Amino acid sequence: MSTGAREEILDRIRSATADLTTRSPEVPRSYLRHAPGVDPADRETVLALFAERLEEYGATVHRARPAGLVSTLAEVLPAGRVMVPAGFPIEWLTQWAGEAVAEETTPLSRRQLDGLDAVLTTCAVAIAESGTVVLDTGPGQGRRAATLLPDLHVCVVRAGQVFSSMPEVIGSLDPLRPLTWISGPSATADIEMIRVPGVHGPRRLTVVLLLEEDRSPGAAG
Repeated sequence: MSTGAREEILDRIRSATADLTTRSPEVPRSYLRHAPGVDPADRETVLALFAERLEEYGATVHRARPAGLVSTLAEVLPAGRVMVPAGFPIEWLTQWAGEAVAEETTPLSRRQLDGLDAVLTTCAVAIAESGTVVLDTGPGQGRRAATLLPDLHVCVVRAGQVFSSMPEVIGSLDPLRPLTWISGPSATADIEMIRVPGVHGPRRLTVVLLLEEDRSPGAAG
């Protein structure tokens, strides 16, 4: 496009918009901040919705009290080689018979990560309405590649990390951190709606919901 034609187009735009106000429009902030029909203070309902949505997506959900977490992880983890990121509470694995793999100095290659039997992590927050687990590479979560390449992802979610909807948590997440949003096992579909699992991440997702003392803002008491 020549300079003259460009300026002519811009002049027409300026002329057409000359009478528009320059004041920024007011943005409504009265939108619903929690899941519809859910009281965020009703923690049992929030946790039940979280588990229900995950299971709808094909994930497996286990509930565990602190006293039973060690045995639950021993049950759900495969007996093979599992990536356990730095910061994951190693005392939770005292009954597990497998081999914990850590990236202490040199990150594993993509081929090595793909050859693992599973990855085990904690999470940053979780969203009940969408059945979503959010990772931000914090302690116990590992780097993004390590959570996407193994075929099985086992994630421990504390009850106090589960909120009813995205507006409740979005302000607490650091946009400068690499955020991974996981809603069920990875899958995609082509134009013929043929579902293919494991295209963008693990084909299987197991969430262990740790029913410890609930410290979320909506918790009663």
